This record gives sequence, structure tokens and C-alpha cells, in this order.
Amino acid sequence: MIVISHGGGGWYDSHYDTAIALAHAGFVAAAVSHAGDTFDDQSRVMQLWRRPVQLHRLVDYMLDEWADHEHLDKARVGAFGFSNGGFTVLVTVGGVPKLSEIAPYCHAHADHDLCSALQHAGVNPDLAEAVPASMWVRDPRIKAAVIAAPAFGFAFGREGLSGVRTPIQLWRAADDRHQPDPYYEEAVRTGLPYPPEYHVVPNAGHYDFLPPCNARLARKMPALCNSLPGFDRAAFHEQFNGDVVDFFRTTLH
Repeated sequence: MIVISHGGGGWYDSHYDTAIALAHAGFVAAAVSHAGDTFDDQSRVMQLWRRPVQLHRLVDYMLDEWADHEHLDKARVGAFGFSNGGFTVLVTVGGVPKLSEIAPYCHAHADHDLCSALQHAGVNPDLAEAVPASMWVRDPRIKAAVIAAPAFGFAFGREGLSGVRTPIQLWRAADDRHQPDPYYEEAVRTGLPYPPEYHVVPNAGHYDFLPPCNARLARKMPALCNSLPGFDRAAFHEQFNGDVVDFFRTTLH
């Protein structure tokens, strides 16, 4: 089984094509909408400790209460996360971030998207709540993880990632202007105690990890749907989903 954690402002269907690819390969794919950080509710977007708890509850539900739970192999559970979801999955496999790192980052990089978005939302990073390490819920049932463009990568550091022992497939969009290099994926890659399977996607932007948009959504949300000239998001997702499936097949054997 693979559980899926969406990015900020998304919902459970945000990575439907990856879920379908996993299902076609014989996995059960299950996704959650993270309450307080969805497209229609951004009221708790900075309460990041809530997200791993919600993913943990999804695993609980699927393994213990889902109608066909007896068909699931409890020893073969993986997780997929994008952006805020990548942060979430990093925590569930043992990462311990320091939210106190956000304020100095934003003081130094006020023009970066993360910081301007916080300002637009009226969130003062200097007032980020101190979160005890015990609040970050780890889920030892997750045995492998695919993480794409993880948000707040700089908040972990080598010490915060020292407890991660799970095989990781890590993805970076080479032209990610939303989460500029080297503060996110690179910070995670160099902080992990074991090298991840690492992919850098040429000419890709942050939102190219989302499925290709239909014409209606492209008109409504061009920032999420438009790729750089020459980048074929549909072709990339064929490769991306195949690589994700292959990674889970290998690590969850």
C-alpha cells in the first residue's frame, strides 16, 4: 500500500495519475485531504505538525478498518509526498524539523515565494510556535518513501534527518522558482544519513509534479498548469510515474 500526501492548498486527488499508475502496478493507493491546508481551507497551513498525524491516521484506517484491509500486507507500506506533502512524509519516516528556522530564512530571503506567501496570508514567521520533537509523529510502518520538491527542507538539517533510515527517492525540478535551490531538496539530500535515489528534472518547474491540466483548469489556474516552453508535462509524468512504481517495487519487495 502507498499513502499519498498532497502539497499546500491541494486535496486528496492532487496526484491521481500517480495513484492510478500505482494501482495498475498492483498497489493499493490511498490519499488524504489535509484539513487546514487544502484548496478550500488554508486556516491551519502553518500548523505543520498536524499533517503527519493525519497521514498516520490514514495508515491506521487502511490497515485496520478499510473494508478490504485483510488483503493489505502490513509489512509493505510506502508513502509519496509532494511539496508540503514531501515535508509530511519526511517527518513520518523520522525527520524532525525546527520551525524556528523559517523566520531567519524569510528574513534573509523575503522575496522567495514561501516567505511572500506567508506575508500575504498574514502569517508572521517570527511567531511560529515552538514544537517539541515529540509532536512530530513518526510512522515506523512506512518502509519506503518518494519525496518530490519537499517544502521547508532547510528546516531539518543533518541532525533533524539523522533518524531517517528509510529508502528515499528524492525529486527536484531544475527550474523550481517556488522553492529555489539549494534550500529545499538539496538541503534534504545532503542532510540524509544515507544517499537517496536522486532525480533532477531538466526544465521542470515546481508544479510540473502535478498531473497535466485540462483546458478548463489551465484557464482557471495558469500558475499551476503552465510549464516552461518545450517541457512536456504529460511525457514527464509517464516517466515519473514509472520511476515511482519501480522504486516501490524494488524497496517493498
